[in-house]
Amino acid sequence: MSEKVLVCVAWPYANNDLHLGHLAGAYLPADIFARYHRLAGNDVLMVSGSDSHGTPITVAADRKGISPRELFEHYHQRFLETQQRIGISYDLFTHTDTENHHRVAQDIFLKLLEKGYVYRATQRQFFSATTGRALPDRYVEGTCPHCGYPEARGDQCDNCGRLLDALELINPRSKLDGSTPVVRDSEHFFLDLPRLQDRIAAFLTEGKDHWRPNVLNFSRNYVAAGLQGRPITRDIEWGIPVPLPGYEEKRLYVWFEAVIGYLSASIEWSRNVGRPDAWKEWWYNPEARTVYFIGKDNIPFHTIIWPAMLIGVERLYEDDPARRLNLPYDVPANEFLNLEGAKFSKSHGRAIWLPEYLEQYAPDPLRYYVTAIMPETADTNFSWAEFVRRNNDELLATWGNLCHRVLTFAYRNFEGRVPVPGLMDRADVGLLAKIDVAFGPIGRLLAGCHFRAALAEAMALAREVNRYLDEKGPWFQIKEDRTTAGTTIYVALRAIDSLKILLAPFLPFTSEALHQYLGYEGNIFGRQYIATFREDGRTHNALCYDPSGATGRWKPSELPAGQPLRPPQPLYAKLALPEDVGPTGQD
Repeated sequence: MSEKVLVCVAWPYANNDLHLGHLAGAYLPADIFARYHRLAGNDVLMVSGSDSHGTPITVAADRKGISPRELFEHYHQRFLETQQRIGISYDLFTHTDTENHHRVAQDIFLKLLEKGYVYRATQRQFFSATTGRALPDRYVEGTCPHCGYPEARGDQCDNCGRLLDALELINPRSKLDGSTPVVRDSEHFFLDLPRLQDRIAAFLTEGKDHWRPNVLNFSRNYVAAGLQGRPITRDIEWGIPVPLPGYEEKRLYVWFEAVIGYLSASIEWSRNVGRPDAWKEWWYNPEARTVYFIGKDNIPFHTIIWPAMLIGVERLYEDDPARRLNLPYDVPANEFLNLEGAKFSKSHGRAIWLPEYLEQYAPDPLRYYVTAIMPETADTNFSWAEFVRRNNDELLATWGNLCHRVLTFAYRNFEGRVPVPGLMDRADVGLLAKIDVAFGPIGRLLAGCHFRAALAEAMALAREVNRYLDEKGPWFQIKEDRTTAGTTIYVALRAIDSLKILLAPFLPFTSEALHQYLGYEGNIFGRQYIATFREDGRTHNALCYDPSGATGRWKPSELPAGQPLRPPQPLYAKLALPEDVGPTGQD
């Protein structure tokens, strides 16, 4: 029976374009994972969206002199287009300013308040000494008290990853004008994490052998140090209103409501497909697995705070007391992909922007390189020189040339059809058997989020096929024995057909093209599209996915002899370093 797999992907702030760090940290691994599970026949729901609220949006909007809504709508549309072009196959990529998300976030706030997991308290916070305006966390920068990083944000240090209270910063300064802020009191609502600490500790103890050590150790140590109540409201104009009288000027803190987006997006998707209760199949079914793809700076929000909220709520719109909202099955947080040794940063403008990349290059070479160096267990470094080398020496030379020379030879010498094989020898049978068997271990690597290893195994098989062809030499065989040459090419085409599926989660665009060259009708995957939805008098755009034809294909080739081929074209082009990059690959 197929499994229910919920793939939850980190929500990017809609304050600038997406960059390569986003792709490596969360979006590409999530897409590879989701594509594999669809091919394996599992029932996948993959959701995310633009994080529309909070101070990252208002800070950027202030800088540009436009409203927060104008800013987020601009970048949300660019997110849709960019992710469609790079091939991130969300069932729904929406945003957090929908009426649906507002309602679900407010419902969870009220449910936690009702159950006693939210309390009121007066909080000391920064205000601008020059304007009197409240300065939420991201409006304040200073020196991290833990590692000494001089540009730590008021909510988190980008250098050491510690969550912060802005008041902890050394030498704080306002991002509005650089002035030193003043401290005043303001009443807020807090999530009572200490009341939930024992249940969170138990959650992190039971059945976590499959979690990455960096994620599990960080989370357990964080809880062991003692949880503190955390504010979930802010003095800010842009955001989701607190749904209580007397608090009309306050908004739900963005970290609190953004993680609720995984649930609200699932509910929105259910409504969009005409099955309003379908989301419960992933959220209340104890056999369903929920996997959260994030960067390491988001670990505590997804392994501690979001589980605490889910435990506190237990069930949101469900009357059956035996059914509770599912907790995370896995949180395979990636480390950082760095640029010249420094972290990618939207706020500091240090990035390789995906829209700019896609103006010059095809998506699959980038997907290949990023997977090959994916920071699964340690930070890695992007290099233009290595990107070009891996494209030319591996993707093109090992895989692309293999496909093109075999397809071209078959098309020219066997009347444009898959040749009918003669009697196969040990080498023929052995090659196909080795590739057939690989579907099991490569599938397990993908299911376990070991994407680098899975790609390496698939590419090793491509090298095996190249060695097989070099040893057989069909271009010589055909001069003496056409049937023997036909057998060799048939075996090679069968091998390529299987490798097409093994590599499809990583290389969806060229795998689809190869699928067509091999003469198949239809496609390997479904169809991505941008749709417009109307909600309570407003419209919004979202990236959607039609999975038709995308399931149950994770199996060895059954390419029939005699199948007509289509005229093949090269899958990849040889690349050179960009003009503004030197011979060492540095900008």
